[in-house]
Amino acid sequence: MKAEEHVIAVGKRGKSRQRTERRIRRLFFGVALASITILFLIALFLFVEGVPIFAEVSVTDFVFGEYWYPTDDPPAFGIFPLIIASLAVTAVSSLISIPLGVMTALYLAECASPRLREWVKPVVELLAALPSVVIGFFGMVIVAPFLQKIFDMPTGLNLFNASLMLAFMSIPTICSLSEDAIFSVPAELKEASLALGATHWETIWRVLVPASISGICTAVILGMSRAMGETMVVLMVAGGAAMIPGSLFDPVRPMPASIAAEMGEAPFHSDHYYALFATAMVLFLFTLAFNIIAEQISNRYRQVGAATL
Repeated sequence: MKAEEHVIAVGKRGKSRQRTERRIRRLFFGVALASITILFLIALFLFVEGVPIFAEVSVTDFVFGEYWYPTDDPPAFGIFPLIIASLAVTAVSSLISIPLGVMTALYLAECASPRLREWVKPVVELLAALPSVVIGFFGMVIVAPFLQKIFDMPTGLNLFNASLMLAFMSIPTICSLSEDAIFSVPAELKEASLALGATHWETIWRVLVPASISGICTAVILGMSRAMGETMVVLMVAGGAAMIPGSLFDPVRPMPASIAAEMGEAPFHSDHYYALFATAMVLFLFTLAFNIIAEQISNRYRQVGAATL
């Protein structure tokens, strides 16, 4: 009798556990569905508010037009200089932030002493928490006069200053996530490499980096995405000139800066208003395409790293 009661109790606990798991799965599904729905609604809103501008200007003239004068008569709605500025700022900041972020992560994970790591890691994470307006203010008040004096330029608010500040913002993200990816590599791989006679540096470059390359790529993707979509920094230190840059020290106006600077002045449902939403739509498509390409690259390196190991 007691055995039967025990079996019945176990069965009830099993059914209760199954019901709990079903509820948890439904909860997770609801959260995922809500996230996808919100993203879809945001994209739909951008397209609904941005598409009407193409009744006044063709898609080709809008994307490849070299002049952005939305308040002139007649207005010019060409965002090509804004696109080039966004790509240039992201590219230059990535050239600065990726090597520094990954190298710092490797140093903290493999070379720094535990005591030094305890001091440096919180400082790096604290840098990631700095508001973008603080970084923009630093670039405008400190860096801009310094660049203007050193390079004898008319203004220190330019592409290089904006790239420098964006790199400063991206390095903590790249460093922190890359370090976590390196720490997630099984210790057996490192020990096996050292046991076979490899040096510490050979183990880092031939074992740890290939094994963690997927996580490092994810960190780089997030850092570059932040640079691509950052608004306040480029609004404050990029110079605000809607022109195609000829050098690193020319003032530029990326797409997020143009949207932030002009949206409050554009009359509701005017051509200028629609053009700004169309610019946001192009920025959204650029970011989406960038993330898709970066995800493909990350998967490719993940396969290469697995094959190497």
